[in-house]
Amino acid sequence: MSEALDKAEAAVREAEGSTDVARIVAAVLATQQAMQQRPQAPAQQCQHDHRKPRRNAGEWIAIAAAVCVGGIGITFASIALAILGGVTGIVVLVLRGVWNDMQKGR
Repeated sequence: MSEALDKAEAAVREAEGSTDVARIVAAVLATQQAMQQRPQAPAQQCQHDHRKPRRNAGEWIAIAAAVCVGGIGITFASIALAILGGVTGIVVLVLRGVWNDMQKGR
């Protein structure tokens, strides 16, 4: 590699003193060849693993249990809302009856 650079430098020095186009072209070509002969640095590779981690059976069982518990929680919340709606309806009907009775008593 250093031989090619030495040749390129010598060709450049020779071309500087002369206006001969052929010598200038030779110097440029020698420089290009010297640059092509340089070893390229290897591309840096990442050090981590790109594979997606897989879940094991225990994690899937835990996920299924969490979904079941969440479903049961939603079920109980829906039942509670239904009971609350029924109690609210009964209270409204009773209060309306009391209001009507008060209006008739005037």
